[in-house]
Amino acid sequence: MLDALRRIVQAVNAADDLQSALDIMVQRIAQVMGVEVCTVYLKDFESGRLVMMANQGFNPKLVGVVSLAEDEGLVGVVARREEPLNLDNAEKHPSYFYLEGIGEELYHSFLGVPIIHQRRLQGVLVVQQKDSRRFDEDEEAFLVTMSAQLAGVIAHAKATGAIGGKNRQRDPSRSAEFTGIPGAPGIAMGTAVLVIPEADLYAVPSRPCEDIDTEVAFFFQCLQAVREDITAIKDRLQDKLAKEEQALFDVYLSMLDDRALGLEIEGRIREGEWAQGALAQVVISHIRTFESMEDAYLKERATDVKDLGRRVLAYLQTANTRDIEYPERTILVGEELTASIMAEVPREKLAGLVSVRGSSNSHVAILARAMGVPTIMGAVDLPFTQVEGAQLVLDGYNGIVHYNPAKELYARFEAIYAEQQELSKGLESLRNEPSETLDGRRLPLWVNTGLMADVARSIDHGAEGVGLYRTEIPFLLRERFPSEEEQRVIYREQLQAFSPLPVTMRTLDIGGDKSLPYFPIEEENPFLGWRGIRVTLDHPEIFLVQVRAMLKASVGMDNLRIMLPMISNVPELEEALELIYRAHDELVDEGVNAKLPPIGVMVEVPAAVYQAREMARRVDFLSVGSNDLTQYLLAVDRNNARVADLYHSLHPAVLRALNDVAQAAQAEGKPVGICGELAGDPGAAILLLAMGYDMLSMNASSLLKVKSVIRSQTLAGAKTLLEQALAQESSVDVKELVRDAMIAAGVDKMLQPAMGEKLRPKR
Repeated sequence: MLDALRRIVQAVNAADDLQSALDIMVQRIAQVMGVEVCTVYLKDFESGRLVMMANQGFNPKLVGVVSLAEDEGLVGVVARREEPLNLDNAEKHPSYFYLEGIGEELYHSFLGVPIIHQRRLQGVLVVQQKDSRRFDEDEEAFLVTMSAQLAGVIAHAKATGAIGGKNRQRDPSRSAEFTGIPGAPGIAMGTAVLVIPEADLYAVPSRPCEDIDTEVAFFFQCLQAVREDITAIKDRLQDKLAKEEQALFDVYLSMLDDRALGLEIEGRIREGEWAQGALAQVVISHIRTFESMEDAYLKERATDVKDLGRRVLAYLQTANTRDIEYPERTILVGEELTASIMAEVPREKLAGLVSVRGSSNSHVAILARAMGVPTIMGAVDLPFTQVEGAQLVLDGYNGIVHYNPAKELYARFEAIYAEQQELSKGLESLRNEPSETLDGRRLPLWVNTGLMADVARSIDHGAEGVGLYRTEIPFLLRERFPSEEEQRVIYREQLQAFSPLPVTMRTLDIGGDKSLPYFPIEEENPFLGWRGIRVTLDHPEIFLVQVRAMLKASVGMDNLRIMLPMISNVPELEEALELIYRAHDELVDEGVNAKLPPIGVMVEVPAAVYQAREMARRVDFLSVGSNDLTQYLLAVDRNNARVADLYHSLHPAVLRALNDVAQAAQAEGKPVGICGELAGDPGAAILLLAMGYDMLSMNASSLLKVKSVIRSQTLAGAKTLLEQALAQESSVDVKELVRDAMIAAGVDKMLQPAMGEKLRPKR
């Protein structure tokens, strides 16, 4: 059964479009299970009805014609209950619904299973037999497994069909909507520009060809270049390989023959597709064909085809490089966006970001929030290679990409965007006002930075200091470790830009979702592995150089604070402190007049929560990294789109941990702040105020919103709200409490999207 399952999934994956995929599915399942009828019903999300979209055993003319409501028939029962239904006499079931003209009354045995993708019902898969028998456990388990395996394929095929068709040419009259994860709030409207990784066949977009004859000639020129490369390799290894091994290169050359792959790709180009797209489509088709074969030798040929395809693509990309002309409102789209990719787009033209991979706490999303760029992460069903040049609207509040939106929808989002701009202008008046409650409790608002571009926005929005400067960013943007002097210059710029305000520099925090290209860390479970302080303690030469650079940069400024990431035990902290003291002593011996700055610990693992008092005794301050702390407390990988909906920063367990840390710091008389994304949540700020946090550090775009909410509260009211919140059993209940408090204070316009009204248009 496992082999049958794998072959069906491979065949469905290789289909050109949704209908072909469904037809293959019902045919293969009927054949493997030995049943007389196999049917797929898909849910039409416009009407809510379950439409027969493919069948094996019934009249093919019924496809697209027969449909059922969710309260009709046995198919409706499966859809409503979202669980299998296995019957030996279907017609005796009270929900049996007779549809005239189908001939279903001849089939007594019925097994139906739901098709569910990301908690959303996609449809129902049914098999039927004439004899009255109950399908056995193995058959039911196979169909359930089949449904689960194919759910994502169906969802992706439906998404692709919403944009293109069998020929994968975009239909400008179609609109579609794709759901992801909110990465950075806001509304963005603009033109999609696709980021194409080098020699990645699966990321090549479909584009029209401007000059067919020139494009064909260009393709064959690149094909010839690869042939020459293969021939040169063959000649170079002639004396080192046996004749049988040399024959492999002859196979490669025959595959590259103009009459083989070349002719097929030329045909696609002459149909109007550019060379890179034609190559990718043909090669991927052949890869899937080889992968689906049972013969082990032929299956391995898929790797050869992929290798040759990449070689040709590399030539096409190298020879066809051109400066990208970014539209005035560019929405950058890619399979996995990075900080360096973001940096290539002129800031004034970057309207929004869409990344197929990642979550709201991926590094690129954090940077996007700092820059105020609406972002959607984890849009796994978006057929991203087909959206280039399309008009997109991003709803960064709810994580929805609107492809080619209708005029009415576009107008609605334009109105929302205008409201946002008005709100931002209204908040400008608070820039120089103190961040304090109605009864006089001050709560300084600091900023998280990493790029010099953050500085002006931070100061313009009234930041009172830097609670987190991400020192890993200069490391990420280089091809080697920056020298001590290079680091000193970078740190000095930050300290000067914010002087005399304090600047908290986190020591190098790599690992997890942040790996350096020149210092890769490959691990099975990176978030529980070698990251943060663990890396730098194992490499004191890196740590000492960085600390020396920080101390040198602070000479004459005296606004530096050093913060240690991922501390999980006291001995680890003491070892790090000893290295900092050593670096300071070295500089003093060298005649450098550097003062020892305040040193703090990031509380971001559960162990640190329970040892917060012990750590507070040894340092000058504590700062909670709420992103990682939430991840570890809830056992939710914050970069995994599949479980992103389980990441709740207002989960009662998280709130209780935050409260415990605040009390521990207060017991030791040490200041405590928070520099995770939770600090920038206007609603959460009320609870953090009540807990006694001395500082909140956030991205610059959140500063004035949080200040507005703080100024609308009293400390006594906030403490009452906190007492109620800590008694709740779910994050939903906590959010409702906070929402009601903000509405009562008249600051509900500052509500975070998760607490406020959805912007998703009603159907």
